[in-house]
Amino acid sequence: MAKDKDMTAEDIFTLVSSYMNDEHVDFVKKAYEAAKSAHEGQYRSSGEAYILHPVQVAGILAELQMDPATVAAGFLHDVVEDTEVGRDDIIEEFGEEVAMLVDGVTKLERLKYRSKEEKQAENHRKMFVAMAQDIRVILIKLADRLHNMRTLRHVSVEKQRRVSAETLEIFAPLAHRLGISTIKWELEDIALRYLKPQQYYRIVNMMKQKRVEREDYLEDLMDQMKTEINKMNIEADLSGRPKHLYSIYRKMVLQEKEFEEIYDLLAVRIIVKSIKDCYAVLGIIHTLWKPMPGRFKDYIAMAKQNLYQSLHTTVVGPGGDPLEVQIRTEEMHKIAEYGVAAHWAYKEGKSASNNPKDIDSKLTWFREILEFQNESSDAEEFMESLKFDLFSDMIYVFTPQSDVIELPAGSVPIDFAYRVHSEVGNRTIGAKVNGKMVPLDTELHTGDIIEILTSNNSFGPSRDWLKIAHSSQAKNKIRQFFKKQLRQENIEKGREMIEKEIRDQDFAVKDIYTTSNISRVCDKFNFASEEDMCAAVGFNGITAEQVVNRLAEKLKRERVEQDKINKIVTDMQTNQPTRVTESGVIVKDIDNLLIRLSKCCNPVPGDDIVGFITKGRGVSVHRADCPNVQHTREEDNRLIDVEWAVGRTDDRKEFQVDIEISAFDRHGLLNEVMMVVAETKTTMVAVSGKADKENIAKINMSIKIKNIAHLHRIVDRIKQVRDIYSVERVIN
Repeated sequence: MAKDKDMTAEDIFTLVSSYMNDEHVDFVKKAYEAAKSAHEGQYRSSGEAYILHPVQVAGILAELQMDPATVAAGFLHDVVEDTEVGRDDIIEEFGEEVAMLVDGVTKLERLKYRSKEEKQAENHRKMFVAMAQDIRVILIKLADRLHNMRTLRHVSVEKQRRVSAETLEIFAPLAHRLGISTIKWELEDIALRYLKPQQYYRIVNMMKQKRVEREDYLEDLMDQMKTEINKMNIEADLSGRPKHLYSIYRKMVLQEKEFEEIYDLLAVRIIVKSIKDCYAVLGIIHTLWKPMPGRFKDYIAMAKQNLYQSLHTTVVGPGGDPLEVQIRTEEMHKIAEYGVAAHWAYKEGKSASNNPKDIDSKLTWFREILEFQNESSDAEEFMESLKFDLFSDMIYVFTPQSDVIELPAGSVPIDFAYRVHSEVGNRTIGAKVNGKMVPLDTELHTGDIIEILTSNNSFGPSRDWLKIAHSSQAKNKIRQFFKKQLRQENIEKGREMIEKEIRDQDFAVKDIYTTSNISRVCDKFNFASEEDMCAAVGFNGITAEQVVNRLAEKLKRERVEQDKINKIVTDMQTNQPTRVTESGVIVKDIDNLLIRLSKCCNPVPGDDIVGFITKGRGVSVHRADCPNVQHTREEDNRLIDVEWAVGRTDDRKEFQVDIEISAFDRHGLLNEVMMVVAETKTTMVAVSGKADKENIAKINMSIKIKNIAHLHRIVDRIKQVRDIYSVERVIN
């Protein structure tokens, strides 16, 4: 699905015309025209017209052969967030269905949050709840993220890393759980490129070196397979399966192996017409070469929860090299590539059903999203639970009736019991694994047969189960049981905990435990009443500290403002002089002290700085993010406000800065870097370089600069040199 060239609107119209009727194609064209008009005059970070992004998102959805409403929503997915077009406008022009899809991927930009993390968690929470109502929401979001990742080179390095980390943490695992491997692989490979550029390019270079040899070897093997398969009159399509860069990187890290030790780089995919042919071809492969013990997996008889089906086997090929073989039907291959999207594809001139129950029985985890939403009052807690249960490694166990149950790796019988049903979990008194009685904290493994023993006379779960249970779902249901059973006790206990925390934070209960403050906190955490809030604190669903921090928000702000006013008044009364040092730093409220710029972080004009009163050596000025001053933050009496004296420093003064350059080692690299720096008329104090056995070069350079803008110009020029991975400022 990776694109070297952007799609045009005409490309998309041609593509959808191949599987939609004329009425639906016109509907898609209408959505494009509306998006183009709404985004008129807007531009992306790359300088290109903004409409390019919605066009590419719609193009990705069209490649998945999605229905007209989904492709239209791809064109329109940013209009509510970034233009004057509102949800009602979309309903009027395109109907409730398209408006619902657009609304599901629209961020909550107009609300205020206490942190970026909270804001991001709320955005994700909204997206997942919308997904639980209609899975096409996440397909649009994945297409949106995929194109943003393809164009990540146009944003800052900090944003590249942040977006890539979020992609690996949320979106790539989600694509995996939905079975959309074409999107998952591309997201992972691009994210690796920006998070670990040295490892990424190292793997790319190593794969290039052996590509011809590997392709010739695979061609010989496939010829042998094709000959034997033809003898059985089986129609089959054979192809070499490329190993994705991120999967190679993961194996190198998790298994602590070098690239040369990764043996399953060779893989062949065989696509046949029927399930019967799958098993026949498997027999042929095992006849040609000896299978490796423990490396055969039958995902046809027992499909994965993301609908994936295939036969996997690894054999010892000629020369002793392991060879992985995947065997599947054409329909299985379509689902393996497009996952849930294959079930939503537009078929026979009709739109796909927007009822998720059609596939809900196969995606059991899908139903639990709304359960998480209802049971969790905090967005960040909701996301942590979701990431743990949905994106962790999974195991597959059986009920005595041979039904397959999916659980996070590390689960115990308690997790199994609550996955079956809440009442089964609450009445559990014991468990059997593979016919033998086991403790409730026994770790389960794929293939285990679990039988839960229950009793109607059970008093319910033990509080110790919260420590034993592994899945967030089981823990939430155990907490829910105690919440209902001990409500009044929890209300009283929670109110006492809140009042104690108020006093611990040096506030008076009557000042902040007011009706208006309580109402605001209840709205924030989705509590219906004060009693619900206190009960939640009582059973540890939320901490007293979280509640009090919200209750005291206004009073804390007032205290901060008053402190600022008091300081201004004090300064005016004392009339303390402000002194400008030779270094160009203004030091407030202090005179006749030695002022020096710290050598550990080498601050320069334009950096955020802070002063630290040393013992016997005056005031040391550090960058605000210097690690050597971070641990002193608690010693506020030794920190002092300082700032650069704008316009009062000597323009001829220069400041020394140390930078480290990472690059792929090659002939002439160091000379090119030094020439680029010299062209900026920058003084180089010292230069050193070295390369490791993996051809990763490190160049350390000390330079003289005038200010932070000067430094940024130098860094930008260095980054333009070929094979440079990163340029970072060094703190000693």
